[in-house]
Amino acid sequence: MTINRQWLLAERPTGMVGEHNFTYAETPIPEPKQDKVLVKNLFLSFDPAQRNWMEDREAYLPPVALGAPMRAASVGQVVDSRHADFSVGDLVQTTGCWQDYVVAAPGEGPMGLVKLPPGVTPEMMLSVLGITGLTAYFGLLEVGQPKAGDTVLVSGAAGSTGSFVGQIAKIKGCRVVGIAGGPDKCKWLKETAGFDAVIDYKNEDVNAQIAQHCPDKWDVFFDNVGGPIREAALDHLNLRARVVLCGSIAAYNSESPIPGPSNLANLTINRGRMEGFVILDYMPRAMEAIEELMAWVAAGDLIYQVDMQEGFENIPATLQRLYTGKNLGKQLLKIG
Repeated sequence: MTINRQWLLAERPTGMVGEHNFTYAETPIPEPKQDKVLVKNLFLSFDPAQRNWMEDREAYLPPVALGAPMRAASVGQVVDSRHADFSVGDLVQTTGCWQDYVVAAPGEGPMGLVKLPPGVTPEMMLSVLGITGLTAYFGLLEVGQPKAGDTVLVSGAAGSTGSFVGQIAKIKGCRVVGIAGGPDKCKWLKETAGFDAVIDYKNEDVNAQIAQHCPDKWDVFFDNVGGPIREAALDHLNLRARVVLCGSIAAYNSESPIPGPSNLANLTINRGRMEGFVILDYMPRAMEAIEELMAWVAAGDLIYQVDMQEGFENIPATLQRLYTGKNLGKQLLKIG
């Protein structure tokens, strides 16, 4: 192989992101310089935040440049090394982007370059031990600060992050109510992930169902969705409740801004707290979370679900699965 296949950001999306926003390209395989390695991507991660990275606006990461490979976390194999700590054949996680090959180094890019721990599969590294698992861990435990006996409400509960949030809350002795779309996702959350109750926002009145399943209201709301679901949740918060703002996927592909909640006064009345966070702020503590997450997985207390697609040609279509609700669990794609 001498060609590096790529999917480039061709135009910034307006409304729903689609395949027309990307263009296929082929370039020569890059060569690593001193203290860098060449990685062949094997698996790509797909995350709701990728839609935000396409916008030309200031954020916690710079926007993806037009004509550049779309940013994405990846697991790959070192095929050429100029770095003393990495050998050919090592499996590594990095920000590989939508391409076959990437030059990477420790400390460069949002993900840096790290070896997979012994016994950890690529699927684990990009889900329960990756950004989604870390987001759930630090977002819930550091920002939400749940206590045993609390009721934790989770939107986007069948997504990778949301499902981990609910399971970690159960481990910590909380009662967990999830909000997801469709009977299959709700069944999986209840019967497999161990949620106490689940609300199907596609077929049920969310506000009424929150009242039914949270008769004593909720103490922590982990919000991955925003929009009307966030507003419904804010009608049922307890005294000194905590809202963890993780994402607003309901608005990511909207052509116009979605109105904010009309009931924010409930936070004042109940002395509640609403706080956003970005997982990059917690990356120096990643190993602290990974060790505990691995222990929970080994004990069978934390399960993970992977939605695996295949084929380099299917990369843009796989991203759309996140925003149309087709994925169950962590969305990945195998390219090697």
